[in-house]
Amino acid sequence: MTGSEAPPSFRLAYVPGVTPSKWVRIWNERFPDVPLTLHSVTAAEAPDVLRDGAADAGLVRLPVDRTVLSAIPLYTEATVVVVPKDHVIAAVDEVSAEDLADEVVFHPLDDVLGWERPPGQPAFERPATTADAVELVAANVGLLVVPQSLARLHHRKDLTYRPLVDALQSSVALSWPEDATTDLVEDFIGVVRGRTLNSTRGRTTSQAPAAQQQPRRKPSEGGRGSGKQAGTGRSQRGGSGGSGGTKGTRGAKGAKRGKPRRRS
Repeated sequence: MTGSEAPPSFRLAYVPGVTPSKWVRIWNERFPDVPLTLHSVTAAEAPDVLRDGAADAGLVRLPVDRTVLSAIPLYTEATVVVVPKDHVIAAVDEVSAEDLADEVVFHPLDDVLGWERPPGQPAFERPATTADAVELVAANVGLLVVPQSLARLHHRKDLTYRPLVDALQSSVALSWPEDATTDLVEDFIGVVRGRTLNSTRGRTTSQAPAAQQQPRRKPSEGGRGSGKQAGTGRSQRGGSGGSGGTKGTRGAKGAKRGKPRRRS
């Protein structure tokens, strides 16, 4: 490496609600010479950040443009409704969209659930961000429906949340530009998928079947197959000695036992 070349590094974007700390820790243990830098981006910004090459990969919310970006779905989040602690909904274990029919439900401009129209009654205007909507919920102006991780991210002592059982859900994926599937991206895919350091890495998955089959071919190549294989080999040789099939095998047995066997 010349003095003008920068050392390798890996840039990971992530959207609000996603916690990459576990994977970052594994990366740092496994690849200590390749620093991983985190870039917090909004869910709306994430696709452009990846397309523009500002990050090598990202933990994003689906959907993404699959004609440009590759994606590995990781998990789907539960959807919850955020309410004041003294709200009647706080007294139940879960709610349905029908339970929200008479409630004002905010629809922030950075909504990640993709509602055409959330359940409940619409507010007079849409809050700019989820954080703004949470502030309005705390002021007892209305309620908010979000993925559970965002409810946790914006947690307040005066608010709580309950599962919304029949709502849209948000899925999180690892995504990267399809035409920029580098070795470092493959390494991070291995980390996210739980591969061990000694297991086959993503960049060589096409070679994995051949490598796995090689140990199974060795016994037959050396003529030291299992007993079942050896028996099969003898049966084939017996068949070739006669006129073919079962009849040829009987002919071989008759030759060992003599003429009385053939007369019968």
